[in-house]
Amino acid sequence: MKLCRIWHQGAARYGVLEGESIVLLARAPFAGLERTGEKVPLAGAQLLAPTEPSKIVCVGLNYRAHAAEMGKPLPKSPLLFMKPASAVLAPGGTILLPPESGEVHHEAELGVVIGRKARRVTASQAADFILGYTCLNDVTARDIQRAEGQYTRAKGFDTFAPFGPLIETELDPRNLAIKGKLNGQIRQQGSTADMVFDPLAVVAFASAGMTLLPGDVLATGTPPGVGPLAPGDTFEVEIEGVGVLRNVVRKEE
Repeated sequence: MKLCRIWHQGAARYGVLEGESIVLLARAPFAGLERTGEKVPLAGAQLLAPTEPSKIVCVGLNYRAHAAEMGKPLPKSPLLFMKPASAVLAPGGTILLPPESGEVHHEAELGVVIGRKARRVTASQAADFILGYTCLNDVTARDIQRAEGQYTRAKGFDTFAPFGPLIETELDPRNLAIKGKLNGQIRQQGSTADMVFDPLAVVAFASAGMTLLPGDVLATGTPPGVGPLAPGDTFEVEIEGVGVLRNVVRKEE
């Protein structure tokens, strides 16, 4: 099942994709799906980020090949950092290159969307707390990351967390093809099987340190091939069974 969130008649509404239509829901899907029966054509619908997370919890160096390209050792436990909710960007939205950075990179990632309040869940329990999976671009000001030696400012600028366009609820996330395409050319390519810590382990680890709330998103790391974005670029995150997230790029004015 594919869930989405759209702007419809002056309000944000959740929906279920059925064929070429979106069936609107009475409320957010975290407490169960209640269809209204009202349908909106997918073509022309204004898609929003599919949830409103209180936080985006990210994992660094979680692909073996990416750690190798960055010249860093594999972490012994998930390396967590966070993006603020203000970094969220809708599918189709514009990534803004801030004047503070001269080297902004793309990072194609699988996003995990939390469906139930999760605190100290185990990896074997984690699937019961996950609503589904989505595409995410962990946009990063690489020069700031290198200069400051930590991730908060480099990864927290406005528009640096595009995700969507849909949430796939029925999926095993542990062996999915993932690609990052820059202007139609493949720049990143890998499989979630290359993760050091799989998505269920990441949810368990994160929930031991903080309460994960419905709608929160966990970004699970990126495969190799990260690289710079420039004004006028289009970047796509494509994940097997999940979909394609597409965003354009321009300088912040």
